Amino acid sequence: EAREPLRDVRGALRAVLVRLREGEPGEGREPFELPRFWDALGQTFQVTSQEATKLSLAFSRPPLPSAEDCQKLSEDVQKAILAVATVYYWLPKGQGTTLRKMVRDATTEVVEGMIQLTDAILNAPVESLSQEQLISTGGVWEACEQVSNLPRDNQAAVVSALAACLGVVKDAVEEMEHALVEGQDPYGDIMEDEELGFRGNRDTYWSEADRQLLSSCMGLMKASKACLKKVLAAVKSHGKADSPEQIAQLDDLADIANEISPSVDELALSMYPPVNPLAVRLNAAKLASVLKKVLEIAKTSHVCPPSEEGWVQFLTGAVDHNMNKVKNFTQGQL
Repeated sequence: EAREPLRDVRGALRAVLVRLREGEPGEGREPFELPRFWDALGQTFQVTSQEATKLSLAFSRPPLPSAEDCQKLSEDVQKAILAVATVYYWLPKGQGTTLRKMVRDATTEVVEGMIQLTDAILNAPVESLSQEQLISTGGVWEACEQVSNLPRDNQAAVVSALAACLGVVKDAVEEMEHALVEGQDPYGDIMEDEELGFRGNRDTYWSEADRQLLSSCMGLMKASKACLKKVLAAVKSHGKADSPEQIAQLDDLADIANEISPSVDELALSMYPPVNPLAVRLNAAKLASVLKKVLEIAKTSHVCPPSEEGWVQFLTGAVDHNMNKVKNFTQGQL
């Protein structure tokens, strides 16, 4: 069968994908130049996009390519993907782990897209262009175009990572505020007892004591949002990726900021009735500790010149204040 070489290439691409996900780039012997890296990566993504088009067209109408042509197409696809992976491996750790993760994600997406395309061609009825094949071809194009949107250095990468965290936390805060609106039943939209017409079940609504405890938790959630907003603004204004130390400080900030949104989510989940005050206290303490760490790391880094110290102090105080209130409300439960 003419498509046989495609099976081999699919196996080879899967092996590349495994290596990309698990492997570590080398530290590179010659001096690394970021602009040269971006040029090369852009070119390999472009070539890959063109090879996907060629492959897809060859299998979109009769006559099917000969075994020889299919062999050539398969080799070109494999070459293009190996070039993409090779250029990714040029990027040394020292340029920043946040940047490298984003480049790796974009690279694996291109490889996954190409695997999907070869799958679609191998699974399609002979000599007909399947919907699946069209979608997969578009998927490769899209993945290859992403290279132009990638952050160009670690400062830009950390700005992008912090902005994503902030978006998630904002949504969580809004959702919780919405649920806590005075008198609103958190489960009103899902649990209606038609026979009784009302529910007197303590498990599905907040008592007055619950609401007092939760208002301090909301204070912590809002502090999380403010914290991310301020750190993001500081990284935008003062963040640099010129020295190994600056790059490492930015990575530390991104790593700890990544812990904020899961901690906010855990606290929010424990705030729904029936409220277990100890679980709430535990999750609040966990979030407070992550926020204090973020503020501490920001304060000692280059993104925090003296002009930024005011908000760091203010937010540290806000976190302590709300956490103390949570402790007071839950004291009787210990």
